[in-house]
This record gives sequence, C-alpha cells and structure tokens, in this order.
Amino acid sequence: MITVQDLKNGTTFQMDGSPYVVLKYEHIKVGRGSATIKVKIRNLKNGLIAEKNFINSAKVEEINTKKRQLQYLYRDGKDLYFMDPKNYDQISLNESILGNGTAFLKDGMDVDILFWDEKPLTVDLPPKMELKVTETDPGVKGNSAANVYKPAILENGLQVKVPLFINSGDKIRVDTRTGEYVERAK
Repeated sequence: MITVQDLKNGTTFQMDGSPYVVLKYEHIKVGRGSATIKVKIRNLKNGLIAEKNFINSAKVEEINTKKRQLQYLYRDGKDLYFMDPKNYDQISLNESILGNGTAFLKDGMDVDILFWDEKPLTVDLPPKMELKVTETDPGVKGNSAANVYKPAILENGLQVKVPLFINSGDKIRVDTRTGEYVERAK
C-alpha cells in the first residue's frame, strides 16, 4: 500500500480492481482541517479520465508496471500489432486503447508500451511528431504575424489547422496529445 501523498504525476496504482495513472496531483490545505489530496487520474483499462479526492491519510494499492519499447508493425481491422525487437514476440492491442493516437502510428515506429502483469495497458506516443502536409491551399508570403489558420491534410490523413504560410510538401510538428499544429519543422 502507498499513501496518497506519494501519488505524483505518472505514478500507477490500483483502486477498485482497476489500474490508474496519475495525470495531475494537487495537495490542498485549508485552515485548521486536515489536508486533501486531489488527483486527476486515467483508468488504464478503458481510458476514462476522472478526478478523485482523498483524505490525507488514505492509502491505495501499489501495482508494478513495466515499460517496454516495441515496434509497430501493422493494423488488422481494429487490432494493432507490435513486435519486441529483442525476441520477436508479437502482441496485439485494440485500437480503442490509443483512441485518436492511432493516426500517429507509422510502420516500423518504436513506441513505449506500459505492461501490468504481462498485460499491455497503454501506448506512450512521443509528444510531438513531424508530418508532411499533403494538401492545403497555397501559402501566402508575409502572413506569419497574423493568427489566422487554414485547413491542411497530413500524410497520415489527419486534418489540422495550420498558419497561412504553410504550403503542400512542408513538414510540420504536431502535438500527438491534442492533434494540433505546433511549428514548422526545419
């Protein structure tokens, strides 16, 4: 058992039979009363995000998770297949685990997968990825100061809003968590 005061960002624990990861930790102390621990957590089985309040002395069950770097192979229907490059073992995950993140997977890409008792729970994508713009309206030179965006389609089929100076064929960085344009790649 671990105390809720040890639930820092990224810590995994078990509650009500399900594994969770802490997304945000907040310690709240008001007046003379006892402290409250407020955490934003994500269920690693179904991906649902919730906020939970604990009293200062509460405890949760600790789980041992392990990250392994695997290589993305292919998609077959709703299943995604990954391979361990050390022993060539293959595992499959349902695409619902990644949600919108499946659009960012490229063949041969290395990703970190979190395992709990040899069962894969979630896939960690890099926070930013470089992608090529395949289709957008022509860019307008000198329009880099205005905060005006136009739609663009990327090589993975994702549609994002990009600044007016971006042209077809340009490479851009996209935030994999939000799916938004970050900057032009050099």
